[in-house]
Amino acid sequence: MQEKNTTIITEFLLLGFQVNQGLRIFLFCLFFVTYFLIIYGNLLIITLVSTSKNLHTPMYFFISQLSISDILLTTNIVPNMLHILLTNEGTITFIGCITQFYFFCGSEAAECLLLTVMSYDRYVAICNPLHYTAIMTVRHCVTLSAFCWISGFSLNLIESISTAKLNFCDSNTIDHVFCDLVPLLELSCSDTFIVDLEIYLLSIPTLIIPSTIIIMSYTYIILTVLKISSSTGRHKAFSTCSSHLTVVSIFYWTMFSVYVVPTKGQTFTTSKILSLLYTVFTPMANPFLYSLGNKDIKKAIQEIIYKGVIWKNIHNIP
Repeated sequence: MQEKNTTIITEFLLLGFQVNQGLRIFLFCLFFVTYFLIIYGNLLIITLVSTSKNLHTPMYFFISQLSISDILLTTNIVPNMLHILLTNEGTITFIGCITQFYFFCGSEAAECLLLTVMSYDRYVAICNPLHYTAIMTVRHCVTLSAFCWISGFSLNLIESISTAKLNFCDSNTIDHVFCDLVPLLELSCSDTFIVDLEIYLLSIPTLIIPSTIIIMSYTYIILTVLKISSSTGRHKAFSTCSSHLTVVSIFYWTMFSVYVVPTKGQTFTTSKILSLLYTVFTPMANPFLYSLGNKDIKKAIQEIIYKGVIWKNIHNIP
């Protein structure tokens, strides 16, 4: 009788932000502009790193990989979120929800690993500068980048398949802006012990180990920088990793706030805002954090503008 009365869920209803029309229009404009800035800023970083010879270094190569991850992450979430804000509700198929969840987890895991590799790059550059070029070769950088992408999406495939096998038989309403793990598990009428176990096991290679490596890397970096006698040398060494450290701090603070800190007493609105911090606003901030005050990036932009002006003048010659 229980199996006969069970209704198989074929689609979910994403509530998004349940606010009045005026605020929804404001949020739509805000996220539309934010999404434009994310795409424009990160594509600019990718273009500059690809075309400027001065940026053909391991650090900027990994920054461009981070930009690709940010574009993938936000494109997976923001367009559908904009649709929800326009219609005040949005339906998504079961397959579409699991697919969105998979690409969200995969790009987030890849970004965690890329930030870890970037901290390792800064560690080698500051703590072992004489062997930097011998260690961080082109082949080694490409291998590390490929490892981040393959590991991120392969590990989370297990979690996505397990989530897809759960039964959803009561409500199909997700009080969130996208298909995230916590609201999906709350809707499931199956035993989620296996999925919860997989989450803790997968967090070791995708969250715990990367954060440990980052902490260790910056501990050695700080100890090395403090040994530098001149204040100019210390400032120069710190400036090469300050942007990365800022991005890491924002990213991991919001991640731990949503997934590690107990959510009891945390409202749905708070959870949505925290989720938007690392899925929308951090990808928007990344290009600006890495470009503002960065002499190499500014020089590359000036070169492109200069070449564009010269090319325009050449075509205007009678």
